[in-house]
Amino acid sequence: MATTTFSGPVVSNNGFTGDVVGAVKVPTYTVATAPSAATAGAGTVAYVSDGAAGSAILAFSDGTNWKRSDTGGTIAAS
Repeated sequence: MATTTFSGPVVSNNGFTGDVVGAVKVPTYTVATAPSAATAGAGTVAYVSDGAAGSAILAFSDGTNWKRSDTGGTIAAS
């Protein structure tokens, strides 16, 4: 199977097929440097190095706020 590299967002209206090999890397931010959740758009995922009261957390945008993946609470540095 050929390898394809994308440098920008990839959108699929019909899903993706095939095997995913390796890890998926998401952008890394701090609470202070995270982009606006509204600008990022609902469903965007990011790694926030201090978003769980100073600890790292995977977060997602609900279109208004960045939410912690473990509790659904809004990210906060402390």
